[in-house]
Amino acid sequence: MVVIRLARGGAKKRPFYNMVVADSRFPRDGRFIERVGFYDPKAPEGREGLRVDLERLAHWKSKGAKLSDTAARLVKQFGSKAS
Repeated sequence: MVVIRLARGGAKKRPFYNMVVADSRFPRDGRFIERVGFYDPKAPEGREGLRVDLERLAHWKSKGAKLSDTAARLVKQFGSKAS
């Protein structure tokens, strides 16, 4: 099954997450199909902390990809920022 989830990057105590489309059988930080956004929880004020390509997200959801709980929360949050 294809899932849209967060893959962790960044240094110790300084997380950075890529929102990726991946096969659910691969490890969290392993191989992925496409990067559709990012989330930086430690972004300083004035710098972009969340970006999601809603067009590509809709494309993958139409193909049957499922959002993880955290990715769904962030997409909902991003949608409210865009409006």
